[in-house]
Amino acid sequence: MQKNRISMAVIRRLPKYHRYLKELLEKDVKRISSKELSEIIGFTASQIRQDLNNFGGFGQQGYGYNVEELFYEIGKILGLNRTYNTVIIGAGNLGQALANYVSFEKFGFALKGLFDINPKMIGLKIRDIEIYDMDELEEFIIKNNIEIAYICTNRESAQVTAERMMDCNIKAIWNFAPVDIKVREGVVVENVHLIENLFTLSYFLNNNEE
Repeated sequence: MQKNRISMAVIRRLPKYHRYLKELLEKDVKRISSKELSEIIGFTASQIRQDLNNFGGFGQQGYGYNVEELFYEIGKILGLNRTYNTVIIGAGNLGQALANYVSFEKFGFALKGLFDINPKMIGLKIRDIEIYDMDELEEFIIKNNIEIAYICTNRESAQVTAERMMDCNIKAIWNFAPVDIKVREGVVVENVHLIENLFTLSYFLNNNEE
C-alpha cells in the first residue's frame, strides 16, 4: 500500500472516525456495522468502507467492526501511539488558550514550553509550563527534541519564525498566523485560518435555501 496515494479528503476524515469511535467506547459499544456508523457520523456506509479499505479494511462481513480494535488501528494510522514534544510560539490570547487545552496531552502532544518577545511575559507559567524568551528558541528545540511547533504570532513574524525552527530540524508546524507559511521539503505544515472558517459559516448562513 502506498500511503501517498491516499487522498487528502480520506486523511481528513480519519480524525472524525477516531473521535466518534472514542465516544462509542465510552458507551461500552463493542461492535458496530458500517450502516450504524454512517448514521452516527453522517458519511454513507459505502464511503466508510471505502475509506477504511485504503488501510486494509478492518471489518468482517456479518459482524461489522470491532470498535476498540478500529479505534486503536485508526489511532496508529494517525500516529497517536507515540508522544510528540511541542512548543507554542506566541503567548498571547490564542497561544494561552492552546496551552490550556489539556486534551492535546491526552493524545500524546506534550507541550514543553511557550515563547514570546514580550519581556513582561518571560518567566510566567501556564499550567506549570514556562514562557521563554525567543532568543532561547533554537537551543530549546534542539535540547528538548521538539518536533511540532504551534505558531500564534502576527503575520509579519510567522515566516521568519518558521525559518528559524526549520534550521533546527523542526518536523511539523501548526500555523495559526493569518498567512500561509512556506516550508521546506520534509516539513509538514497545517495552515489554520480561523477567519476563513467563519466566512464559510457566514456564507451558509446567508445562502441557506431550505
